Amino acid sequence: MDKAVSHKATRNAHTAPVSYRTPDERAAQGRLVREAVPRSSQAGWKASERRQDPMELLDMSNVGRLPSLIPIRFGRMSTSPFAFYRGAAIVMAADLAATPTSGLRVQACGDAHLMNFGGFATPERNVIFDINDLDETLPAPFEWDLKRLATSVVIAAQHLELPYSDATRVATELVREYRERMHDYASMRALDVWYDKIDLQKYQDRSGDPAVIEAVRKRIGERIEVERRKTMPDHFYPKLVSEEGGRPRIKDEPPLIFHPTEEIAPGLQSGYAEAIHSYRESLAEHVRVLFDRFEFVDLALKVVGVGSVGTMCAVGLFMASDNDPLFLQVKEARTSVLEPYAGKSLHVNHGERVIAGQRIMQAASDVFLGWSRGSNGRDFYIRQLRDMKMSVVIESLDTGLLRQYARMCAHALARAHARSGDAAMIAAYMGSGQTFDDAITEFATEYSSQNRRDYRAFIQAIREGRIQATTVE
Repeated sequence: MDKAVSHKATRNAHTAPVSYRTPDERAAQGRLVREAVPRSSQAGWKASERRQDPMELLDMSNVGRLPSLIPIRFGRMSTSPFAFYRGAAIVMAADLAATPTSGLRVQACGDAHLMNFGGFATPERNVIFDINDLDETLPAPFEWDLKRLATSVVIAAQHLELPYSDATRVATELVREYRERMHDYASMRALDVWYDKIDLQKYQDRSGDPAVIEAVRKRIGERIEVERRKTMPDHFYPKLVSEEGGRPRIKDEPPLIFHPTEEIAPGLQSGYAEAIHSYRESLAEHVRVLFDRFEFVDLALKVVGVGSVGTMCAVGLFMASDNDPLFLQVKEARTSVLEPYAGKSLHVNHGERVIAGQRIMQAASDVFLGWSRGSNGRDFYIRQLRDMKMSVVIESLDTGLLRQYARMCAHALARAHARSGDAAMIAAYMGSGQTFDDAITEFATEYSSQNRRDYRAFIQAIREGRIQATTVE
């Protein structure tokens, strides 16, 4: 399909106006794509002799990171093949680019693995389930996200030491859920697709195991109540802040939380006034009214995640009055790992790229989403540090719960893709049978083996001293 559909015309699917076509006409076009890129061509994985060395790609991804934190990044990746997979999005992006692509483009997540989905509160204070990490978002072929998500399920099943048959079954059900949901979205009105969301407090699954669904619903209810009790003043403030000389200050817990020097974070002396002003300008006018009630108090760097370790991530403390704090998470936004293969972002600021992608893909986004550029030339996006954010603990899952969680992720991914892509074309390309499901499952199982090989090479490089890794609790 790469030849049949020009790269320029599809580079940013959500920005290009198209003439009206009926759903049947779009579906017919989707079926035609099969002639150029058969669904069976999506199956399997075999590394070519020209495959880039994963260790070299990981080294490339360290450019611009804080050198002192890179060993922590690699230490976190070294704990398991699943952790390695989470931190090696750049490796899989290069590999996906070498596979046949449908040319059916969507606003892609770029790093759609199981741990990048979860629950969070909307501005209306509902708790929804959605993609919650979009650092790599960029328009790209829809199947790249689906292949990465399906592979993560297989690797998670291996991490849990589940039988091979269970791993393949869960991956197949994930792909089928995505395909069936996309067929649903193909027949829905455009506004209904846009308004659709997965409400965790009313969660239902039409085809899941009723006993498992009830167990999931019970867990979700308990977790939501716990998160509701963790209000900022009562929970995060005393955990993160100490009073020094009558002035609040974020607690240092090096090497994971620490105050930067002027050299690391230019703008320290001015209280980051220029960057804060730039961030404020990126907010909607009504949100500025709210933001202006808060005064900047302190900022500290905070190591987060796996793939983000070493980038400039921070926590900013703002106060409206005593006992009225606002914690903002400041995350550096770098070039997407998809960009060398899917096309350059249209956004000059990568923070804006991330936020544009979030607003397209998520059913609802944090009210404080904004972007800025630091005095050091780095791009950032900003959101609340936590707002009832919930993520799964993989180790707590058995086969039934992993199946249910995978289906939830597939549902969320299909909904996100349907907002920017052509659901009728994508659904028609996948078809109504198992051909596409089996192809993606085959890819996922074979690529999980590639991930294990890459992980072993990574561990060997650590043992030989070619890579420095530090484990920090």
